[in-house]
Amino acid sequence: MGKTADLTTVQKMTIDTLKKEGKTQKVIAKEVGCSQSSVSKHINREAKGRKRCGRKECTSKRDKRALERIVKQNRFKNVGEIHKEWTVAGVSASRSTTHRRMQDMGFSCCIPRVKPLLNKRQRQKRLAWAQDKKDWTAAEWSKVMFSDEGKFCISFGNQGPRVWRKTGEAQNPRCLKSSVKFPQSVMVWGAMSSAAVGPLCFLRSRVNAAVYQEVLEHFMLPAADQLYGGDDFIFQHDLAPAHSAKSTSTWFKDHGIPLLDWPANSPDLNPIENLWGIVKRKMRDARPNNAEELKATIKATWALITPEECNRLVDSMPRRIAAAIQAKGAATKY
Repeated sequence: MGKTADLTTVQKMTIDTLKKEGKTQKVIAKEVGCSQSSVSKHINREAKGRKRCGRKECTSKRDKRALERIVKQNRFKNVGEIHKEWTVAGVSASRSTTHRRMQDMGFSCCIPRVKPLLNKRQRQKRLAWAQDKKDWTAAEWSKVMFSDEGKFCISFGNQGPRVWRKTGEAQNPRCLKSSVKFPQSVMVWGAMSSAAVGPLCFLRSRVNAAVYQEVLEHFMLPAADQLYGGDDFIFQHDLAPAHSAKSTSTWFKDHGIPLLDWPANSPDLNPIENLWGIVKRKMRDARPNNAEELKATIKATWALITPEECNRLVDSMPRRIAAAIQAKGAATKY
């Protein structure tokens, strides 16, 4: 944390606002994300009416507006590209000045949120599905076994291009990175309820209907016994070709297992997607050298998932439904 001169315009405005609300300097420093001495120096400077000494800014308000337009035109450019465009626009400033002005405006370089691409028809179906399930309680959702395939890579470092955004713009469509179905690879199948997780299955080949039904036979049924005992439950899976195949539907009918209807391309509605994220975050410090070490790490991390984590995720279903309705079927923050 730097000196008061390193505070951005947004931080200074936040300090002034919190000070007017009667917050202590310690609380202000924690909320703003700077040292307490920086808060104290800024408040004292404002109280004494002193202005910051040093060289006068080389950029005008007009220059700053031009910079903000450049950033908003394509938020995935790096500082060098933005600086080059700003210079072409007639502004004489260094690359570091460009970066500082962007920070003063409140822009931060962040990893973009990922949301699925949804067409109009899919959004309409998601909205209809959410409205149909809006009265379901957490107790009703606890009877659902959620399942999904997840992809794990040996390296978690490649997050792709970053995006420039301000506080509160994480869900801005211009700051989002669209996701599409990933190519078939070595996948992990898993299931969960509000009580716990079921056994994992590592998929060694392309998942067609026959392979998927073997997974159901040897992993889903034992998971059902483990999670529900002899109680009734509803099984959830997405609309992947292997899941929606006629032979798979017949398999479920023959075993007397009811299915939860599910809208297409809706990972944000499935709590197990968040569970994959939890597992990957817990594995962040792991450095497996090969596929076998990666599998062992996944198994060990999966075993550490607590019932409380599962319960919290399934309990979020009513909120996910409400968010989908509020978004009129569009992808949500989950």
